[in-house]
Amino acid sequence: MELGINWKDIFTISMILFAVIDIVGSIPIIVDLRSKMGHIQSEKATIVAAVIMIAFLFVGEEILKLIGIDANSFAVAGSFVLFFLALEMILGIRLYKEDNPSTASIVPIAFPLIAGAGTMTTILSLRAAYDKINIIIAILINVIVVYGVLKSSGKIERLLGTNGLGVIRKIFGVILLAIAVKLFAANVKGLFI
Repeated sequence: MELGINWKDIFTISMILFAVIDIVGSIPIIVDLRSKMGHIQSEKATIVAAVIMIAFLFVGEEILKLIGIDANSFAVAGSFVLFFLALEMILGIRLYKEDNPSTASIVPIAFPLIAGAGTMTTILSLRAAYDKINIIIAILINVIVVYGVLKSSGKIERLLGTNGLGVIRKIFGVILLAIAVKLFAANVKGLFI
């Protein structure tokens, strides 16, 4: 039975999600949370984030149908969210403000740090262009990367340093900006048909 697995698509989706989740750019936040809370439950945060993302992949589309929004409109809206996330990464500014966390692991690590609004919008936008199986595999790949980063955030921070983390964040910001433009261009025509 052909499941529609496409490794090129999986790689593309994985890179998009990696840029949106921006777990490497979140290392300073994770290190700060670890110093405040003493311990972060990496396994729990990772599993909850995976469940949220995969559930949203399936239920999100039904929610859209329920409120009468087509996939093209959502993809265009998603391209704007990605555009602003990319600007944050490139320019080093904060457009989105989060509440100060009182507990680590599920809030704010699983949600909204890993499976936040940008990730949800991206997943539904990707749904308009890719098979679900490829998105699920890409989500699982990213979840494994996220788990690895959560487990070794202190080592990664020491290895890359502040400048290294900044450079990686800016590179993925530019990639994300290009993805936002492509997503917008691919779906904006569908709004006028």
